[in-house]
Amino acid sequence: MNSKAITITALLGACAAMSSAGSTTVSTYDDLTEDFYGESFHYNGVTYSDVNNVAGVFPNGDTFDADGIFGLGHEVIVENATLLYNDFPGWGSANNALTFGTTYVVGDNLSLGALSTVTMTLDEIADFASLEIAYYENGPWGGIEYHLDAYMDGSVVAMDSFTISDLGGRDNIAFGSLSVGGAEFDSLHLYATFGSEYSGPRALIDNLTINTVPAPSAMALLGLGAMGAARRRR
Repeated sequence: MNSKAITITALLGACAAMSSAGSTTVSTYDDLTEDFYGESFHYNGVTYSDVNNVAGVFPNGDTFDADGIFGLGHEVIVENATLLYNDFPGWGSANNALTFGTTYVVGDNLSLGALSTVTMTLDEIADFASLEIAYYENGPWGGIEYHLDAYMDGSVVAMDSFTISDLGGRDNIAFGSLSVGGAEFDSLHLYATFGSEYSGPRALIDNLTINTVPAPSAMALLGLGAMGAARRRR
């Protein structure tokens, strides 16, 4: 094997190794200032949008609108949740979390904002995503389902969900996680339903983990270059 062939083989091997490795990012929100971040917010390779832009129903029969004074609010909010992390150090990564809606509590105390729906559009194609979620269970929230759907070109390719506990009595804080994988996707949809309709429970999210897939173009271009070099040698 001549030196050119050895070089091409080495490059193809290196590119193949890179194509299988991927890249994992974790959004902890801890480098951000507690504040409102608008109705569309880009951070760490993800654009959050379409927040609470649906009408829906609560388990007791009350309803909410997609907008206006009877809506849940469309803001993306970074919440300093220090007191929550102090009490539950096993959840998320102190001290910030992401929430949604209309308000937050300044300082170490916190509010769990309304979360009926949020779209997360990815900068790069991914094949795995997970997030941790803190929410209220029982009380007026029992029976609501949280869902995480992964989309590729507008079609659902993976999904996960859980049902909020409905044991009655006063509501209390609870923790869970959602994850999707096994397929490539370009966006995520986190949302809540009660029966066949949207619902609006309260939640914080943290540690959004995304594993991106390397673009295949590098391997393809290198392969074409190798074929071109082989033709020239002939």
